[in-house]
Amino acid sequence: MRKHFLFLLAVGIIITSCKSAGTTTTTPKTTEGGAKKVAVIAMDNGLTKAEKEAGWMLLFNGQDTGKWRGYNKSTCPKGWDVVAGTLHCNGSGRGEAGAADGGDIIYPEEFQNFELTLEWKISDGGNSGILYLATELPNKTIWQTAPEMQVLDNTKHPDGRDGLHSAGALYDMIGVPAEKVKPVGQWNQVKILVYKGLVEHWLNGEKVVEYHLWTPEWEAMVAKSKFPQYNPDWAKIPQKGLIGLQDHGDDVWYKNIKIRKL
Repeated sequence: MRKHFLFLLAVGIIITSCKSAGTTTTTPKTTEGGAKKVAVIAMDNGLTKAEKEAGWMLLFNGQDTGKWRGYNKSTCPKGWDVVAGTLHCNGSGRGEAGAADGGDIIYPEEFQNFELTLEWKISDGGNSGILYLATELPNKTIWQTAPEMQVLDNTKHPDGRDGLHSAGALYDMIGVPAEKVKPVGQWNQVKILVYKGLVEHWLNGEKVVEYHLWTPEWEAMVAKSKFPQYNPDWAKIPQKGLIGLQDHGDDVWYKNIKIRKL
């Protein structure tokens, strides 16, 4: 009896320690053959063993801004900070004009063929964006060089009236129905796939955009957009580029930013 009690006590201590340490948890499930298998639930801003083996890398550790720095800057703007395990842009309320201590940020490594995943939530009436294959050009903003997946409160921000500018859209070129996004305050899951010119936007588990770079269809789509007036060479997206997050003057939070080279 005493041995049985000590065994149960030891098991209880181990379980409590794992929960308090914030490690990954496991839930046993029964397979068709009756054997037990374990489902691994990843903690925020971490990688499971399977993800590491598959080649995933973290772009944000949930503790500091790490390698992220301002677009055309050497350091990360003070307008970006880490709050409760999220990479947070402090809203200036000044829209694209932004604040003196703000600005768009980039991860300073170029990626070519890749799968990028992350989660975001936006403030009331807020606007931001996820940019990829970006290039740093003097006297330009990041959106003047790169495709953007829109991040938006569709219900309140004026851009939500136009599907070409709604959350998940290839900004100003391919729209997404407004109902695909979750309400303000809730986390939205994103996947962006880039592979030899094929680009896909996934929002909350559903593919919402697909297009092909460097094709006649791509060039025609760009020609109808606002971008050529800001950069005549905008359609000439490079084969590899930078990942960026936009400061549009509103509070926005990002977490679980991961990438896998393909």
